[in-house]
Amino acid sequence: MLVVQKYGGSSVADAERIRSVAERVARTSKEAQVAVVVSAMGKTTDNLIALARQITDNPSDREMDKLLATGEQASSALMTMALHALGVSAVSLTGGQAGIITENVARKARIARIDVTRMKKELEAGNVLVIAGFQGVTEGSSWADITTLGRGGSDTTAVAVAKALKADRCEIYTDVEGVYTADPRIVPEARKLDTISYEEMLEMAGQGAKVMHSRAVELGELYDIEILVAHSQKEVPGTVIKHEDEAMEIRNPVRGIAHDLKTNRITIASVPDQPGIAACIFQALADKNISVDIIVQNVSQSGVTDLSFTVADDDLNTAVATVQEVAQQIGAGGISTDQNVAKVSIVGTGIRSHPGYAARMFTALADANINIISITTSEIRITCLIERSKLEEAVRVLHKTFELEKA
Repeated sequence: MLVVQKYGGSSVADAERIRSVAERVARTSKEAQVAVVVSAMGKTTDNLIALARQITDNPSDREMDKLLATGEQASSALMTMALHALGVSAVSLTGGQAGIITENVARKARIARIDVTRMKKELEAGNVLVIAGFQGVTEGSSWADITTLGRGGSDTTAVAVAKALKADRCEIYTDVEGVYTADPRIVPEARKLDTISYEEMLEMAGQGAKVMHSRAVELGELYDIEILVAHSQKEVPGTVIKHEDEAMEIRNPVRGIAHDLKTNRITIASVPDQPGIAACIFQALADKNISVDIIVQNVSQSGVTDLSFTVADDDLNTAVATVQEVAQQIGAGGISTDQNVAKVSIVGTGIRSHPGYAARMFTALADANINIISITTSEIRITCLIERSKLEEAVRVLHKTFELEKA
């Protein structure tokens, strides 16, 4: 049997926690072959980014990838040392050494393929693999460049490795006991879910739930890899992410409340109301690998309109620079940003077959005197953009409205 385990930054934040995780891995290695994927220790990635900003306001993406990849390389080496100290045969591998080949895109690369030759050789030799998550290399040999997979990319590494090695289990260990109906730090009554569907988890992750990276969930659904999310320091049942089954239909149509503080609204004023203008704007953002959300276009007046959309914190500066350039080309007016916004969402596959949930959500927010700035939906999600200071109240109100504390 082969098990892939991933440990997040909080789980390997210091020497004591690394030793604790190593003990868990050692126990698992007595029953199965093990491939471990680790994130950087604690706040290492944030600290490296801050250090780079002290050097320059505009570090190159290529050099940032090289810098940030060192965090996972350090934690993988330390984890391997901890396993050696327990008498476990183990070897650490960078993403490139593990055969993870990515597209040539800095900071947000996607995995193109995985050459499992080295990993299989090490497993056959009786070694536990300790793989640096969040990274890979571009196609090539000695001239290949290091790339990173974006925030949360170690989750993606783990699921991709599980698929490539045809693992029997994929386990994601973190500092929470599983997937909750809402952030328990905001809603103490939040309930841990035993199971959640890929669709629901994908929407939760995409709208701010930090327990899993959305691209990892996508891979799990695509290749039918069940994913366990559990606590790295506690022996308690976690949450299994899997395909929806009949039992999942006999429960609350709303499964969880997701929220996202790390969002910003950009508004372009006086955009010419002509065919192809929106395509021009959003293609320019796509070329910079920037994802957008909650797009709103006002009613056209005198042949011009205002266009607003949201982007993540990490993309704000690049997005503004890109939009300013496009605005000049198309003859639009000024550009403004609003960083005092946040997203709150209700998520559940049952929403698509139960009418009236949008009305209940909007009424609950209105009763709490929380103004809705804009709205976006999918088949199983309703998201509202609201004032950032009202976010925690909104999460608590919606959790209570949809009675998510009940089993």
